[in-house]
Amino acid sequence: MRRPHALFLPFPAQGHILPLMELAYRMASQGFTITFINTHFNHARLLSSTTTPPSFNFISIPDGMQPEDDRNDIAKLCHALLKFTPLHLLQLINTMNTQESDKPTCFIADEAMAWALDVAKKTGLRSAAFSTSSANTYTNMRSVQCLIELGIINEHDGSAKKPGQVFILSPGIPPMNVDHLHWNCFLDSESNKIMFEYIVNNNKELKNADHEFVIFNSFYEAEKAVFNYLNSSKMLPIGPLLSKHSSSVSLSRCFWADDKTCKSWLDKQCDNSVIYVAFGSLAILDERQFQELALGLTLTGRPFLWVIRPDITGKATTSLLERFEDVIGDRGKVVEWSPQEEVLAHPALACFITHCGWNSTMESVSNGVPFLCWPYFADQNLNQSYICDVWKIGLKMMPNENGLITKEEIRGKVEELVGDEGMKKRALALKEMALKSLDKGGSSFENFITFINAMKDDV
Repeated sequence: MRRPHALFLPFPAQGHILPLMELAYRMASQGFTITFINTHFNHARLLSSTTTPPSFNFISIPDGMQPEDDRNDIAKLCHALLKFTPLHLLQLINTMNTQESDKPTCFIADEAMAWALDVAKKTGLRSAAFSTSSANTYTNMRSVQCLIELGIINEHDGSAKKPGQVFILSPGIPPMNVDHLHWNCFLDSESNKIMFEYIVNNNKELKNADHEFVIFNSFYEAEKAVFNYLNSSKMLPIGPLLSKHSSSVSLSRCFWADDKTCKSWLDKQCDNSVIYVAFGSLAILDERQFQELALGLTLTGRPFLWVIRPDITGKATTSLLERFEDVIGDRGKVVEWSPQEEVLAHPALACFITHCGWNSTMESVSNGVPFLCWPYFADQNLNQSYICDVWKIGLKMMPNENGLITKEEIRGKVEELVGDEGMKKRALALKEMALKSLDKGGSSFENFITFINAMKDDV
C-alpha cells in the first residue's frame, strides 16, 4: 500500500503557518509524507530557522507581491494572493501528479486560502480546510449573508449599518460588535472592502469545494455552543495543537530566534510571580503606549518578562529601550522573541498580558495561565470575549478617552487579576479540559483519528 502524501497550504503569516505545521507533524507521526507549501518570501525565512524533519518537504510558490512590498498589509496581500497564486498552485500539483513518487493523496488548506480547495478539486485531490482561528470566528465569517439579511452590514462592502451594534448569532455564542468583524478592523475603508470581498469569495469556495472536513485548532469543551450551532460531523475540533503533543523532533516555530536565556531567568523567580507580556507577530504599539506599558509594569512591583519585537513600534526599538533601562532595571527581562509554550508552562508565571491571538489563547489556556487582554485587530476582540465573558479567566485592559491604556490601568488590573483566586481556579479547570481532550478517548483525540482515517481512505 502506498504511503499517504499530504500537501499543506497556510495563509502566509506566522500565526497561520505554525498551527498548520503542528498539524503536519501529527500527520507525519501517523505515516504521512508531508509537503508544506509556503510563499517564496516565507519559505526563505522558515528554512533559515528550521531543520527539516524526516518525511517533510518544504517548497514554495509566489505570493504575487513585489520584494519591496509590505506583507504586513493584510488587505494588499490577500488581493495579490487571490489574483496570482491559484495558477501557480495548479501548475505545482499537476507537476507532482505526473511523478508517481511525489504524487499527493490529500490536500489541507488554511480556510483563509479557501480558493485553493477549488484547485484541489480540479486536480482530483481529497481535501480539508483548517481553521487557525476559533470556531466562533469561523462562524461569524461564514455568516455574511445572514448579517446582510438582518440589516447589520451593507451588502456592497460589509460596513456596519449601525456602527457599534452588537449582535448574537445564537444563544450561548458570545456577542459580537459589528465594528470588530474581520473586514471592519482596518484603518481605511478601501482595505476593509478588499478584505470583505476576499472573505465573501472564501465563503463561496468553501461552499462549492468538494472538501470532506473543516478542522479547528480548538476543543469542543471550549466552544460547545458554537459547535452545537454548526451541528455537523464534518466540523471537527482537534486542538489545542501544541508542540509537546506532536513530533519528538525539536524545531524552531517562528521567524525570530527564541531567546532561551528567559528560561534560566524564570528559574530564578518565585512561583506565580512573573507577568509575561507578548503581543504576537503583527501588533504595533506607538511610542506613547510603549512608555505607559513600561511604566505600568514597573508600578506593579512584580518581575516581568517582556517580548519586544524589533518592529513592535513600527521603527527601531533600541533607543526606546535605552530610555527605559533604569525603569526596567533588574526586575524586568526583555527579549526579542521567546519560546512561548515553554514560558507559559513555567511555574513562575502569574499572568499573561496578550493581544489575544488564537494561538496564544490556546497555549495559555493549555497551561492554566490567566489573561490580561489587550486585543489589536481581527479575531482578537472576539477571543477576548471568550476569555473574559465566557470562560471568565481574564480581565480586559480598558483604554482611556484618548485610546491609551495607562500605567495606572495596567497596575490596577494586574493587582486585581493576581488577587482573584477564583480566576486561577477556573483557568486550571479549563486547562484540565483542554489536556483531557487530547488524551486517548478525549474529544479532540477521537476527532483527529476520524480525520486521519478519512485522509488515508483508499490510499
